[in-house]
Amino acid sequence: QVQLVESGGGLVQAGGSLRLSCAASGCTFNNYIMGWFRQAPEKERELVAAISRSGIMKYYADSVKSRFTISRDNANNTVYLQMNSLKPEDPAVYYCAADMGTTTWYKKDPSESDYDYWGQGTQVTVSS
Repeated sequence: QVQLVESGGGLVQAGGSLRLSCAASGCTFNNYIMGWFRQAPEKERELVAAISRSGIMKYYADSVKSRFTISRDNANNTVYLQMNSLKPEDPAVYYCAADMGTTTWYKKDPSESDYDYWGQGTQVTVSS
């Protein structure tokens, strides 16, 4: 079975940086589009960033463009989310997810329903 395990969350001051990692196992990693979602208390889960199987194509939510960078290392079955200039509105549980669909890339903005496997999440807290 596919397993996704996130790490790297924690407490950081506003303006600071964190790097999240998601290690995948039980799958052929480069067969999956990977995404990072987040969910803040009393809010819906939202897609933050996604990356194609090759790593060439990327999607970012408007709220994180120019601050967050998604990347992947197919040799080590890991996807990353580099988060810079963290803001008070960024705290949430961040989830890694895998899309096993056959599309090469999304024809419209991707959503939660496109993803098949999920990690347990890692908490990100930003202090002002």
